[in-house]
Amino acid sequence: MNDTTYTIRIRPGNPADAPAVLDMLDAAVVWMNERGNTEQWGTMPYSRRPGGVARVEGYLTENAPFIAELAELGGAPVGVLVLDSGPSPQMPIAPADEPERYVRLLVSDRGHAGRGIGAALLAHAVEETRRAGVELLRVDCWAGGGGELVAFYERNGFTPTERFRSGAWPGQVLARRVG
Repeated sequence: MNDTTYTIRIRPGNPADAPAVLDMLDAAVVWMNERGNTEQWGTMPYSRRPGGVARVEGYLTENAPFIAELAELGGAPVGVLVLDSGPSPQMPIAPADEPERYVRLLVSDRGHAGRGIGAALLAHAVEETRRAGVELLRVDCWAGGGGELVAFYERNGFTPTERFRSGAWPGQVLARRVG
């Protein structure tokens, strides 16, 4: 158990954050692969996937991106959250029948795992959703493996709602009421 307290600051993201976000995504692929998980994001670095760089650039210009920084590291980016008004049109997930905020991307620097970065970003997503006057926050994630990612979202106040498949990829939609 790590009892050290870290100072996590969250700021709006911008296009200049693209290299740091791509580095986090690439490192996450390596981290998953080292643990035998090649199904969630595959084996190719995110930055080398067709459309990967453009997708990140779009997140940072067209959506609501937020960057987590650790004060102890001089403000280096250690996590990213991207909010949108609904699920990705590329996913087989219907928009909600009410206004919603949707977590389109959440990733933290695996070199700083266990410091509460993902939980802090999700708490920020809740605040942003409330601030927008919206009561529903949703996210989708990989539902394979042992269900660890679904359990992470449940520990952070989300409830599983619907399962889906995107090709062979098993997914889970989770929701949290914030009103």
